Amino acid sequence: MDTTMWDAIIVGGGAAGLSAGVVLARARFATLVVDGGAPRNGPADHMHGYLTRDGMAPSAFIATGRDEFTRYGGTLALASVTAARRAADGMFELRLDDGRALRARSVLVATGLTDELPDIPGLPERWASQVHHCPHCHGYEVRGRTIVVIGSAMAATSAHLAALLRRYSDSVTFCVNATEIGEVERRRLTAYGVRVIDARVTAITTSAGPPGAASPVAVVLGNGETITCDAVFVAPRPRPHDAVPAMLGAARDPETGLIAVDARGATSVPGLWAAGNVVNPRAQVVTAAGAGSTAAIAMTAWLLDRELAAAFEGGVR
Repeated sequence: MDTTMWDAIIVGGGAAGLSAGVVLARARFATLVVDGGAPRNGPADHMHGYLTRDGMAPSAFIATGRDEFTRYGGTLALASVTAARRAADGMFELRLDDGRALRARSVLVATGLTDELPDIPGLPERWASQVHHCPHCHGYEVRGRTIVVIGSAMAATSAHLAALLRRYSDSVTFCVNATEIGEVERRRLTAYGVRVIDARVTAITTSAGPPGAASPVAVVLGNGETITCDAVFVAPRPRPHDAVPAMLGAARDPETGLIAVDARGATSVPGLWAAGNVVNPRAQVVTAAGAGSTAAIAMTAWLLDRELAAAFEGGVR
């Protein structure tokens, strides 16, 4: 057992976790960030939509964030949480995969999610290079190019993706790929200039292009047709890494199934917060960072209130 009583332990060291860590460390709370080192956007070369950080590599963003956090006195642990519980005295107890046991007055979960891709050969290998999921993150970079959208289990999102990408290109093909799409939606997409194909996608390969040019992507269909394009987009199923709040008894939203939080990131468990993609799969880096900062400010108020109460009770005695 680590004898340190942390004011706050943040599980997850991405945009949300590190932003929260900086806020808490600057407020002079003993803060530990536990990070497993596998950020959602790790495979990407660049991130976009973050004012003053547009085009920055995610790895550089994390490295800079860690430096800022530790510069203010925060502590970083490169590990993963394997168990979590609330002790009889009200403290949170976390066990790490390196064997350490930790105690904290409060916890923020910012563990993100995994993008669950359709089972299509060749697609995972091209993820974040030739295959993307967010037009707001990568659409501008392929503007005016040939784009194919592959339908997934996220049917509504897939159709929306195809329509939105039409804003970036005159050549957008939506391979329905057994996705449930209504006739009205199909007609709307067609009227908007999206080519809709019903055939199932069987593989993604790379076509040889001219010497020195970027190799285009080949989308192989079950009907024997192959579509060559410059970029592929797909809507993956988000799989939140919410084991820690689940172990601590946090309630879920009955509609989304996600861990429920209020506007400040507080869960149903006093002293437990959650922020970023773990509770908001659509959050971009800048959104997650803002949510982490908001949660941390709420945590400082919660921790301070308990310190005031303890000081008052001690004075009365």
